Amino acid sequence: MAKQKGNVVIHGLSGKIGDLLIFRQVGGKTVVSKVPEQPKTKKVSDKQKAYRKRFQQATLYAKIAVGTPDTKELYDKKANKRSGKTAYHVAIADFLHAPDIHTVDLSQYTGAAGDEIRIEVSDDFAVKSVHVQITNADGSLVEEGDAVNSAGFLWIYAATQNNESLTGDRILVTASDLPGNITTDERSI
Repeated sequence: MAKQKGNVVIHGLSGKIGDLLIFRQVGGKTVVSKVPEQPKTKKVSDKQKAYRKRFQQATLYAKIAVGTPDTKELYDKKANKRSGKTAYHVAIADFLHAPDIHTVDLSQYTGAAGDEIRIEVSDDFAVKSVHVQITNADGSLVEEGDAVNSAGFLWIYAATQNNESLTGDRILVTASDLPGNITTDERSI
């Protein structure tokens, strides 16, 4: 490898010359290399197209989120805990990841008002709400409402109605996050 010192012609030069050479600056030195061969373009799959569209939606969401002072402040707090991340990056990641419903504990629900349904939910940023809907076997609504965050991942829904017949009843849990991603989990009693 040849070294050149004090060459005023190429000092600080960067860019491409024809299809032969690329000049760039690395560590305060001018580096010359040949132009890399371009890979043949492959057909983009439907799955790749869908992900690109979703990522585009995520970037649009992030621009709006960091443009809103209250939302930007929320994302800034998380970004400051991660080196090299910005509120914009955290907002994109939040948009791309829906909440996860880990467990729906029906062991304390016997159909009496005041019985608790315990739900463990997590998200890469924050869970905004957890909604519970209880329906009878025939599809008629018994009750519905929002669970309350107890501690971290734990959300608790306290039943408000007496439900005499639990046979065939369904519990639908819906968790959402700040960008509006929704995850559902349906259980039968």
